[in-house]
Amino acid sequence: MNYILFDDYSRDNLLPFTFTKPIGEIRFGILTMKEKWEKALNTSLSYHTQDYLNKQFPIKTGAENVFINGKICPNDALISLISKLEINTGIRYAKDLIAYKCSDINTFDSNLASPNIKEVSVSYTSINQVWDIFSKNGEAIKSDFEILTKGKTSQPLSSTNTLIGNKIDLFIEEGAHIEAAILNTTTGPIYIGKDAEVMEGSAIRGPFALGEHSALKLNTKIYGATTIGPHCKVGGEVNNSVIFGFTNKAHDGFLGNSVIGEWCNLGADTNNSNLKNNYGNVKIYNYAQHKMIDSGLQFCGLMMGDHSKCGINTMFNTGTVVGVGANIFGGGFPPTHIASFSWGGAESMEIYKIEKMLETAHRVYDRRSLKLSDEEIKILHTIFDQTKRDRNFK
Repeated sequence: MNYILFDDYSRDNLLPFTFTKPIGEIRFGILTMKEKWEKALNTSLSYHTQDYLNKQFPIKTGAENVFINGKICPNDALISLISKLEINTGIRYAKDLIAYKCSDINTFDSNLASPNIKEVSVSYTSINQVWDIFSKNGEAIKSDFEILTKGKTSQPLSSTNTLIGNKIDLFIEEGAHIEAAILNTTTGPIYIGKDAEVMEGSAIRGPFALGEHSALKLNTKIYGATTIGPHCKVGGEVNNSVIFGFTNKAHDGFLGNSVIGEWCNLGADTNNSNLKNNYGNVKIYNYAQHKMIDSGLQFCGLMMGDHSKCGINTMFNTGTVVGVGANIFGGGFPPTHIASFSWGGAESMEIYKIEKMLETAHRVYDRRSLKLSDEEIKILHTIFDQTKRDRNFK
């Protein structure tokens, strides 16, 4: 059987993160959405996504193809329903198409309205809005923790550390280093990935996941539910946030109730607000509606798309959304919606020329002995063109 993850209407609600990737590439819990399904089905998956992303995330076809909604997390009930699908039949819940099976992939449409699509009553976790990524992250970490640690033995915890809680809720992968840290699993499990490092003086409350080759700097304070993806350096204070990967917040400063994409950098003493002074619900910019909408949350911080960066002492207001490839600096609070490829801050904004942005991206990749591919460059050019309407600078 050939399985394909598709993007549905929620893709636009999950911008700016889905500008550069399908929904299935979003990290939620410890794993990405795609990795969850690959472990659940014990096979590899491909993508049905935006045309301009196709070469970077190609679709693979088979004699029988099952399309699965990339925003939905797998569970036993869903897998059972999917396994029973016949050709040209599907299942949906309310307005969400969950899965559809066909032989000809050209007949698939995520908005498919067919009498052969059965309405089912089934519970599942999904990410429909950007704030779902951090607000539902605790349960996602717990679920992934069970999957990743089942039948495995954790590396021992050094005696220089203090563990509060049950050691079965702590898992340390091979090659990870933790010294003179405090780890509290009474509030949720803690997962430390392969070759990761927790430096001295760090204090962690679960649920928490640290990706492979990532590091917590000296005296870092982590409140769950927080995920730090692979190849990151993080310091300061972090609360209920998700950092996808290859991103640095290496110095002091507060990050709370936030989602940070890949290849970002937060300058020293960058802080975000996550609570309004009047304790009201936080409004946040929605790309699908091109306006601010009510998140329904009292706590909501910073959403930053891939390749965006900010200078030292940057202050982000509650519910700030930063697009792709922006560079923010200067005093004061910048706008709560910062368009992709913006250059500036509170005082003024101008267009961050794509050529200049790519120069920086190449340097960032070089520092990690990686190369920005031709396809990634084309994707960034496309996003630059797509987001012109957002850059109404005066």
